[in-house]
Amino acid sequence: MRRSTSHVVLIPSYNPGARAVATVRAARAEWDPVWVIVDGSTDGSTEAMSALASADPGLRVWVRARNAGKGAALFDGLVEAQRAGFTHALTMDADGQHPAGCISGFMSASAARPEAMILGDPVFDASVPSIRLRGRRLSNWCTNVATLWAGIHDTLFGFRVYPIAPLLAVMQRTRWMRRFDFDAEAAVRLSWLGVPAVNVPAPVRYFTREEGGVSHFNYWRDNVLLTSMYLRLLAGFVIRLPLLIARRLR
Repeated sequence: MRRSTSHVVLIPSYNPGARAVATVRAARAEWDPVWVIVDGSTDGSTEAMSALASADPGLRVWVRARNAGKGAALFDGLVEAQRAGFTHALTMDADGQHPAGCISGFMSASAARPEAMILGDPVFDASVPSIRLRGRRLSNWCTNVATLWAGIHDTLFGFRVYPIAPLLAVMQRTRWMRRFDFDAEAAVRLSWLGVPAVNVPAPVRYFTREEGGVSHFNYWRDNVLLTSMYLRLLAGFVIRLPLLIARRLR
């Protein structure tokens, strides 16, 4: 386990299912500190997380009374992390899809490039639903257009290390980025600010319901949200196009 006063692990959690406790334990085996932000869960995981934290000083649990979305939970965690003096945050899901064993490697990459966002480049196995891959390709293409191919390999994989200050500055200027749109819009807006992307491969696993897997992804609702997000970003892209072209020509 590595301890840090600059880098913290943030895990947003909403009804994460049976794998959540194992996920948090795996993260704690890699890193100190780990913070869990419970986003209005109703499945008993709040009590399970709190019980873990009561016996582990390296684990903190923040509880939101009502569910407001992944981005909203992470916003709260980022604000508290900055207040506590942390400069970077690794974000990962609570459902076991993200590789806790890669935490130390991603944190090392961040320490080597503190100005950058360290983005997980997902390595899929046979468990990935084909419909998710098709949607991902379209979203990645939209992100590449919006950033003029600035080097973001995957726009939706939420296993990442962010520099906290620029991310909070972006989030504080908008009421968006509070739900499923968080990961994609964060990558685009940070790229617009000039935050470089460093892509690091990481395995991802989709668990079946029988294996304890839980998914809150809603195909129509979340794709409508992403579509509206890219339409919103279009105006910002047009305004920034001369700057983006100048960066590409350097």
